[in-house]
Amino acid sequence: MSKHTLSVLVEDKPGVLARIAGLFSRRGFNIDSLAVGPTEQPGVSRMTIVVAVDELPLEQVTKQLNKLVNVVKIVELDQSSSVQRELLLVKVRADAQTRSSVLETVQLFRAKVVDVATDAVTIEATGNTDKLAAFLRILEPFGIKEIVQSGMVAVGRGSRSITDRALRPVERSA
Repeated sequence: MSKHTLSVLVEDKPGVLARIAGLFSRRGFNIDSLAVGPTEQPGVSRMTIVVAVDELPLEQVTKQLNKLVNVVKIVELDQSSSVQRELLLVKVRADAQTRSSVLETVQLFRAKVVDVATDAVTIEATGNTDKLAAFLRILEPFGIKEIVQSGMVAVGRGSRSITDRALRPVERSA
C-alpha cells in the first residue's frame, strides 16, 4: 500500500465531512490525515485527505467521491509536484539545565517557541511528515509533555491551481 494525497473541493455545507469520511470508512480505508478549511471561493472548502491504499481501490473511491453531490472537484497530489506541510505544537520539559539545549534544537529545525513556563516550553513547527518526526525524536530525551499535530495540507507547485479549469457551479442557499 502507498500513501496518496487527495485535494478535494467541496461545498461548505453541514454533513459533507461526515459523508466523505463515511465513504472511506465503508470501504475499510483508514484516513491517515484530514484537514479541512475555507478556500478563496465563498461557499467552497478544501479537504486534504491522506490515505494509505492501493491504486485500484483508490480509483474506485475517487469515482464514488465524484458522485457525491457536494463534491466539486478531486485532484491527487504527488509529493514531487506539490508542497505538503503539517503544523505541530509540542510542549517539552525545559528546566534551567536543559532549556538552552531545547532552544538550540528549536533553531536547528527552524521552529518557533510560542509559550514559555518555568519548567516547559511550547514549540510550533511546520514541515513535512519526515521533518516533524525527526524533530520529535530529537526532543524525546528532554521529555515531551504534550503533542498536537494538524493534518497534512497540500497545494500544487507552480502557478497552476485546482481551480484553473471551470468548476461546476456551487448552489447557494438563500
